[in-house]
Parts: sequence; C-alpha cells; structure tokens
Amino acid sequence: MNAKINRHEFADKLTLADQLARDIASKLDAAIKARGKATLAVSGGGTPKQMFAVLCEQEIDWSKVTITLVDERWVDTDSDRSNAKLVADHLLHHEAHTATFVPLFDSAHKDDVDAALGDVGKRIDALGQPLDVVILGMGPDGHTASFFPGGDNLDKALDLDGKQAVISMRAGGAGEPRITLTLPRVLDARTLYLHIEGNDKKELLAKAEAGEDVPIRAVLTQDRVPLDVFWAP
Repeated sequence: MNAKINRHEFADKLTLADQLARDIASKLDAAIKARGKATLAVSGGGTPKQMFAVLCEQEIDWSKVTITLVDERWVDTDSDRSNAKLVADHLLHHEAHTATFVPLFDSAHKDDVDAALGDVGKRIDALGQPLDVVILGMGPDGHTASFFPGGDNLDKALDLDGKQAVISMRAGGAGEPRITLTLPRVLDARTLYLHIEGNDKKELLAKAEAGEDVPIRAVLTQDRVPLDVFWAP
C-alpha cells in the first residue's frame, strides 16, 4: 500500500515558504496545547532557508519546542557544510530563539561517526515518540534524509523493522560521512512533509511514484503516515 499523499502546489517559492511555515507552526502550537511540548526535525540544504525565515517569526511558545535534524554531515558545527550551522543561522532567531536545539553531530567522536551512534541515538530517543513534525527534502539523485543511492548502510536505514534511531551513511554522492534518522524513525511522526522545488524534482518524484528505484520511493510506498508534499517551480 502506498502512503496517502496530499499535494500542495504553489506558484512561487515565497508563497510555498509562507504557507509551509504557517502550517508547521500550527502543528507545533497544537502539540504544545495538547501535550505541553513539541518536537520538530528539519532537513538541510538550500531549499528550506526561505521557509525557516518565515517559520522563526511565527508567534508560538518556542520555549516548549525542541528542534533536531533529520540528518547531518559529519563535520564541525562551524563548517558551512553543517546542517546545525544552517539551523543556527536561519531558524534559531526572532521568535524561535528560545527553542531547544538537539544536534546530531557529536564533537566527542568527531573522527568516527560510528562511535557516536549510541550517544546520538539516546538523544533522539529522549525526545519521545512520535515526533510531532518531520520535514524531508530530496536531492537530484532521489535521496532523502541521508538515504543515498549506493550508501553503505542504505538497506539497514530503510528497514521498516529496524530498531535503531540513527545510522551512519557513506556514499559516493554524500561527500562526507553522514548520520541520519532511520526510515522507521522518520515515519514515526504525527506530520510528515516533503518540501521540494523545481520542475526537475517534480518529475523525479513522479518517476519514483511510478516505480523508479530511488530512495525517496521508500517514503512514497510506506503506509505508516500520510505525506504532505509541498512544491513550487
């Protein structure tokens, strides 16, 4: 069975950013009102920057929101390649400056991502399950999170029966070693978004839905959580 896919298409990226940010904020606010806290896992890259700029200005009780990452490059947090730096530079500002950030990079094991898996997994487990909001992106090779084609731990990462919260990933297209939430943990979400932009990615997503064997297909074919796809050209 395929995921229930709700499609939201916009005329431009700015309109998408505004609507997605407001939708996310409403979900976080509802979580806070229902359970006294909210959790948000975000993805990196250039696509979410504009959305982060809108999201951080939403007037919710950010002091009760914990933000983490879907995946991370195994680089120091002052590197321009760091997703933690992206979040610090573009999201943890304005209203959102009071949110708590839980990184995936572990400086105590900066030379060995595999040695960090236990400690980082405990951090993620401590956030509680399910996560309230998870936001995915997609690369031009069809990867999402750090589920890269040809990745050394791809099969383990996509195993729906897997018990690990996080796993390491090395792949030709990944650059640095990575750490990523596993697919079961990504899908253990109250709300799951896929934020993509450009006609090329829309076409790639359609190919994946039609059966092309790229990692994003694992998100499209699962039946654990509906998927909200936000797209603009």
